[in-house]
Amino acid sequence: MKQIITIQHTQSEHHVNGMVGSWTDWPLTEMGCAQAERIARRLLPFLQGKRWTLYTSDLMRALQTAAPLAEMLGVEPVLQPELRERNLGPAVGKSVQWLRENLEKQERTVDDRLFAAAESRRDAWNRLVPFFDQLMASPEENIILVSHGDLLSIFNAMFLVLPVEAMNSLDLYGMAGGVSFLHVAQDRADPGTAKGKRVIRRLSDMSFVSE
Repeated sequence: MKQIITIQHTQSEHHVNGMVGSWTDWPLTEMGCAQAERIARRLLPFLQGKRWTLYTSDLMRALQTAAPLAEMLGVEPVLQPELRERNLGPAVGKSVQWLRENLEKQERTVDDRLFAAAESRRDAWNRLVPFFDQLMASPEENIILVSHGDLLSIFNAMFLVLPVEAMNSLDLYGMAGGVSFLHVAQDRADPGTAKGKRVIRRLSDMSFVSE
């Protein structure tokens, strides 16, 4: 059975300063750092006795969320740019108010872009596909991913074998600090592969981060 635990990064500076997250490299707040420590401490009992591979977005807020868990597990995080949040083009480094006042197009489908130079959700999906396929085909059984809200929503839909167009009418969003538990049951007819039934056991469980 393949187990995947995803963690949405904890409170970042952009959550409190009115700025756009996206590819701006914001650090965690003091509260976010404390939340990351709590997640690691509370998650550890679920992880002991197994060897885990830890993948993380290369943006600072994800790396800082992953750091306490990496230390407790004694593993080196593997940086994956594919796990970055969606690129919002000219809005990167700008305020949310600036984005609202200057956006070029409303997003109504996975192909819409807020700005011509931004990623659509289909673009982010296509960026993630090679890493996702590699992950699912790998012999690694125990995997942790630390990423961002919109990107993990895309990951969840992909994991459930939904087409990208399904995201025109649904979202699988979590919250900052949410921990999700996914697994692929072993296919008895083809053991050793990731062809079994895919299940999301918990989606954005906030009990790991709450005070």
